[in-house]
Amino acid sequence: MKTEFSLAQLADPDIAEADKILRACVHCGFCTATCPTYVLLGDELDSPRGRIYLIKEMLEKDKPPTKEVVKHIDRCLSCLACMTTCPSGVNYMHLVDQARVRIERDYSRPLPERLLRAVLAWVLPRPKLFRASMILARLGRPFAALLPAPKPAATPSLLRRIKAMLALAPGRLPSPGPVGGSVFPAIGERRGRVALLQGCAQQVLAPRINQAAINLLTRHGIEVVLVKDEQCCGALTHHLGQEADALARARGNVGVWQREAEQGGLDAILVTASGCGTVIKDYGFMLREDREFARPAAQISALAKDITEYLAGLDLHPSTQRGDVTIAYHSACSLQHGQKITQLPKELLSKNGFVVKDVPESHLCCGSAGTYNILQPDIASRLRDRKVANIATVKPDMIAAGNIGCMVQIAGGTSVPVVHTIELLDWATGGPRPELSGAGLN
Repeated sequence: MKTEFSLAQLADPDIAEADKILRACVHCGFCTATCPTYVLLGDELDSPRGRIYLIKEMLEKDKPPTKEVVKHIDRCLSCLACMTTCPSGVNYMHLVDQARVRIERDYSRPLPERLLRAVLAWVLPRPKLFRASMILARLGRPFAALLPAPKPAATPSLLRRIKAMLALAPGRLPSPGPVGGSVFPAIGERRGRVALLQGCAQQVLAPRINQAAINLLTRHGIEVVLVKDEQCCGALTHHLGQEADALARARGNVGVWQREAEQGGLDAILVTASGCGTVIKDYGFMLREDREFARPAAQISALAKDITEYLAGLDLHPSTQRGDVTIAYHSACSLQHGQKITQLPKELLSKNGFVVKDVPESHLCCGSAGTYNILQPDIASRLRDRKVANIATVKPDMIAAGNIGCMVQIAGGTSVPVVHTIELLDWATGGPRPELSGAGLN
């Protein structure tokens, strides 16, 4: 793709990066076939290729984005299926991230939307606040049906988004899990030492996931530490275009993880929420222009691993074969497209005794995508229903996924229990059977 940035514009490292990305695009259109919003809506501007044109024009002209541009960029899930499909290696992730920062900086959204986004950015990364908000939402959930039906609109109304938030609130909340600073010694001879990301929403909605990881790892000789002063990975605000907040969180985590690695040694930083893992693995890029943090951020990104990547290097010993349990494996977008981890979780489940079934259209997003199912609830609901219908065709006993957002989203549309991959692997190697009451999410 031909670009026309001025030399002054190209002096900006972000514009120089955008120029490189744009020039890699050859307009082939392969991305349109795997883009969820294009598949649903059929609008070229709701495809990666269409959005690339919009972003190119916005950056080249260096003018505030228009309402139309914002509408189509907002509809992007950042599922990154286009990057898996692209034969030219276009890094759409870094391009759309830059577009979101520009929109956040230069576009004035309607006041109700600004307030909603501010609340999401403030509450979701803070587990105590998020827990309190879930309690309030649970109390308000029975009244959601009494709210007037929102009118159809290209951009969902505040009322529609509030109803979506209430619908996502769980029927109950589990007790909080262990806190930062906790150390779980290896059982028997210590074979390694890892930090386990505590997460934000996950530690409120499903602390059992990290507990399963701790149980499995310590059972296999791995010491696990929950690093004190760790904070949200920054993914939520990063995808809202709030660059300063996201980078501040990245710097904070790089600092505490680096200190832990120097003091006690770390073989890896393990992540059980793949959406977080994709961003942490990108810290090196995000902080590339930061003289103080560029090198340590790259080192931390290299240490970050999805839990299944690390487990593949351990010799797991199944205690009981589970050949009578059929698992539909949902491949989270952040795992399959963002981190390029596709076969490994299925292989681990299969080797440890489960019958694993692929889900048709597995490349298509379930519609969760961080805060997307709140900000774009109508598209998200259509994607969830499509995903659930595809899952139903394989007639599973359980659904496995590696990302809490996907788990909550899918559980909202099916009665089949939705569990984390690590819960199944913990069960197979001597842990408890995963909680099956709606996966504990609703």
